[in-house]
Parts: sequence; structure tokens; C-alpha cells
Amino acid sequence: ANYEAFGDYLSEHLGREVELMVPTSYSAVVEAMVNNELDLAYFGGLSYVQARNRADVAPLVTEINPRTGDTTYHSLIITPVDSDIQEVSELRGRNFAFGSASSTSGSLYPAIMLQDAGIDYRTDLGEFTYTGGHDATAQAVANGSVDGGGIEDRILYDLQEDGKVDQGSIRTVEVSDPIEGYPWVVRGALSDDLQEQITQAFLNIDDLALLDLLRAQGYERVEPADYDYVEEWASELDLLTVQ
Repeated sequence: ANYEAFGDYLSEHLGREVELMVPTSYSAVVEAMVNNELDLAYFGGLSYVQARNRADVAPLVTEINPRTGDTTYHSLIITPVDSDIQEVSELRGRNFAFGSASSTSGSLYPAIMLQDAGIDYRTDLGEFTYTGGHDATAQAVANGSVDGGGIEDRILYDLQEDGKVDQGSIRTVEVSDPIEGYPWVVRGALSDDLQEQITQAFLNIDDLALLDLLRAQGYERVEPADYDYVEEWASELDLLTVQ
């Protein structure tokens, strides 16, 4: 219901009825796309490459991040504010929270940052858990249930600004390299004309209320190669298979 305005916009610009769905998880989106139950889906970089390894899909556009003015965002490794951990390397042997196993910024990039610090998340942490979402990870870190966690920067800032997480309860230890934005992806079986119509529908959005709903400043085209680095890292870190 929250996204009814978006569905109405697509219906009008495509000249056809658009039915919106909200699957329960990243893996559910991948499965639905693989089984031809979806024509268009909003993926993270990791869930997109998981899907493209199993089905003919194509990324069209990604949002321009209002916080950065470009199409990128960041992943963070965070700790409780009163933690003695000052560097990622100090998380060795400690307990850590990831978000969804198929999340680019909640799982893949935290694993990359740990790897860069000499920590293999599979063997070198005390215990690690998948909370299922960024908000749950933030809460787990804020209340000290874990020693550290991985989260998307935009989501953490929104949670703090909305008062859902105390800004004084969490400290950022590491910021990732820029990550290419979430792609809107279509089934490859859709005609080139329809794919271009969908692309143009996104590129032409100028309704500020609709852009605010989509948390976007606008949209830009993306190509499959923009996410090759995600696939390379996901393969190396055993995150390419849908979990």
C-alpha cells in the first residue's frame, strides 16, 4: 500500500497494469525472478548477481543517492559506543552480526572489510549471526548483544534520524569503498522495447514526492559489468549461492 503511487506511475507510463509484490526476503525475490513470477524487481548488488547466475536477467537503472549525489553508497562496520574495539582487526575472536546473507552492504561488504583486516568471517570470528535486516543489526550492536556488525550507511542514518536507534549508542569503526547502487532488474525475456520503456519511466521521474518515496534523487542507467566486482568477491567469500 505504501508504494501504490509508484505502481500507479509505472502503470500510466507503460500503458499496462502493474501489480506490486513485497516478498519476505532477498532470497524470495531471487526465487520469484528465477521462476518467472516477476518481470521487474529491486535487487541489491549481491542478490542481483545471485539471480543472474541462475536466470536470464538484466539490470536497467539504479537510484542517485540523495546523500551523496551519485549512484553509490557505503557499508559500515559498527561497534557499541563504549566498546574497546578501535580497528576492524580487533574483531578477531569477537561476536559479529551480519544482516541478510544476501545483502550487499549487510553481509558481503562487511565480510570484505573483515577480510582486508586479516579476518576470515567463516573461521576467525567468535560467533557470527545473520539478523535478517539492517535494523536488527543496529539494535544488536546498540544493546551490546554483539561486539560488531555490518550495516548500510543510509539505513543507519535513517534509523538514527527517526529515533529508532540512539545516535550515541553506536560508533563507526570502518567505512567501505563506494558500492554501486541497488539495480532495478528485469527478466531477459522482456522485449527490448519494453525494457527501454521501463528504463525511461525511471529516468523521467520528476515528482519529488515519488522520488522521496523511492529514496532517490533520480535514476541512472547501469550495466551488468557494473556488478562484476560484486560477483568476484561473493564467489571468493562463499556468498554467491542464495542463502
